[in-house]
Amino acid sequence: MRRLAAFTVLCVCLFLAAGCASTPASRFYTLRAVTPTATGSSTLAVAVGPVTVPAAVDRPEIVVAAGTNQVRLDEFNRWAGPLQNSVARVTAENLSALLGTPNVTVSPQMAVPDYRIAIEVQGFESAPQEAATLDAVWTVVRSRDGTSKTGRTTVREPIPEQGYDGLAAAHSRALARLSADIADAVRTLDGSGR
Repeated sequence: MRRLAAFTVLCVCLFLAAGCASTPASRFYTLRAVTPTATGSSTLAVAVGPVTVPAAVDRPEIVVAAGTNQVRLDEFNRWAGPLQNSVARVTAENLSALLGTPNVTVSPQMAVPDYRIAIEVQGFESAPQEAATLDAVWTVVRSRDGTSKTGRTTVREPIPEQGYDGLAAAHSRALARLSADIADAVRTLDGSGR
């Protein structure tokens, strides 16, 4: 009886060890600023935030479109940080380059910026080997008088390179387009307020 119990425990341990040995390693991806630096310099102070993203995609696993009304969570391909934070950080970095100012932060770090930017991401779709899609509504508010400009940026970036690296790069390019639209609105408000 003791031998049977020992044999059973040994089999269970070997089975568990074999299962752990075959689990693929997780890979982590991040979004990056991809906007070239503007010429000239500015003293504008800009605060990015709040930024919201749909709860369905604001998770560690990359959410992949699997059909018209179906998604799947890729357990082994993950975002390195919360998507909401990454969108805010990358947008701030892009705006700093586009506007030529080092004074761009993620809210609420700046007490009274010249401009506040709110972004509501309504769609953030990932279709590896196809495209990354971003749909966002944004508002730029001039702090001194409350004048605002609202816009919508909808971008579908193709993924020319294979894999999730290409997907993360396509989402980064989509955020660069969003940032360019917001920077144009800031310039318009800044020119009209002088």
